[in-house]
Amino acid sequence: MLIRFVIENVFSFGPQKEFNAIPNNRLKTLDHHSYDFDGFRLLKMSALYGANGAGKSNLIKAMYVLQSLLVNGKVPFKFRDNDFKFNSDPKANQILAVEFIQNGKPFYYGLVMNQGKIVTEELYNSGLGQGKDALIFERNTDVKGATTLIFKEEFEQDEKSQVLKSILLEEFVKPTEPVFRLLAKRDNKYLTDVKTAFGWFSDTLQILSPKTKPIGLAHHIDTDPAFKSYAQDMMCSLNIGIESLTTEKVDMDEFFGKDNENELVELKQKVEESELKMIELASRSGDEILVVKEEDKFWVKSLKINHKGKDERVIQFDLEEESDGTIRLLDFVPAFMEVISDRRVFLIDEIERSIHPLLIKELVKKFSDDPETQGQLIFTTHESNLLDQELFRQDEIWFAEKNIDGATDLYSLSDFKEHKTLDIRKGYLNGRYGSIPFLGNLKDLNWHEYDHNPETV
Repeated sequence: MLIRFVIENVFSFGPQKEFNAIPNNRLKTLDHHSYDFDGFRLLKMSALYGANGAGKSNLIKAMYVLQSLLVNGKVPFKFRDNDFKFNSDPKANQILAVEFIQNGKPFYYGLVMNQGKIVTEELYNSGLGQGKDALIFERNTDVKGATTLIFKEEFEQDEKSQVLKSILLEEFVKPTEPVFRLLAKRDNKYLTDVKTAFGWFSDTLQILSPKTKPIGLAHHIDTDPAFKSYAQDMMCSLNIGIESLTTEKVDMDEFFGKDNENELVELKQKVEESELKMIELASRSGDEILVVKEEDKFWVKSLKINHKGKDERVIQFDLEEESDGTIRLLDFVPAFMEVISDRRVFLIDEIERSIHPLLIKELVKKFSDDPETQGQLIFTTHESNLLDQELFRQDEIWFAEKNIDGATDLYSLSDFKEHKTLDIRKGYLNGRYGSIPFLGNLKDLNWHEYDHNPETV
């Protein structure tokens, strides 16, 4: 579970800012929205609002950069030049730090980077502000690229562990790559907490952009009855004309034809080498086409959607025939199923994209009202219909706004100490909390000055 995320000098964030999921003790509404971890409480939801360009999506992008750096060992290429452009010091450090709970244990992980190199990297057992943090490891790199590693006392006093430390420093540690990933892959009894903490980034944390597509929907619907039942119940309950979901399953040789024998051999090899024994093929039509190895046979699977029409007649549709909104809702099926039943943390950028306001509000309300949820749902949005104190606590609503220096500021609705009966949607749209577009200049825009059509001149 996410406790807090600290960010400095990354994307639109200049001076250090913090987003957190810690309840405000003065608020007594929606008690079932907070989870208890041995007396430490965390919120299960957060919605982040802001005008276009305010930087709310950059918060999620920054977390994605950190996750990719740790899990894959490198920063995604398109995010490499990601420092705050208005910073007066071009050599200023970049800071990304996360406090979280994994398998019941609280951790703090921090990373300081400078011009693409890791200056400091540290992992602690967090004391949650109530006790002392306990060192697991700390890594420092000097200006010449030389790295030092410090571990907790038990590791440092163990002879075999010191041999491992020497090997890591001599052969594996690089100034542009995190040590966290290296240590998580080592079998050492003093590094079990490293493995546990790393699991939060590699498994628990799930980040969905507006373009993120779940992998293997057709396969899961075909092979997992519980998932199929949940997916059908969710999609059918939305009253968008869906009667059921099904998978079309065709033998791979039959699907591609025997004339493509060489290509089929290469494709089968790729499936064999994939971790899930499954790969997705590019489709011009927009359909999800999967090649799956199942019970020593290769199959091509695609998702079909059945709609009920006139005279109760059921007709099968391909995904390419569905609306963007229907496809977006399908994309959310695995996310909502997991965040309800498991300790997963889902960060979703633009949750309302292509979805009707009433539908997205109903989905969020379902999660909000459920007292048995297990995970966290954190998202950015423009949808003001969600600003409802029956859906959210005040400390679950956050705002992003650019300051006079062009840097993103973050703050919570709970900072305003509003009454629990106030119409916060109306207050937001009236600019009470900031974080909305400034429209004054639009009134002065005379766009007919730019009309160059000769017939109108």
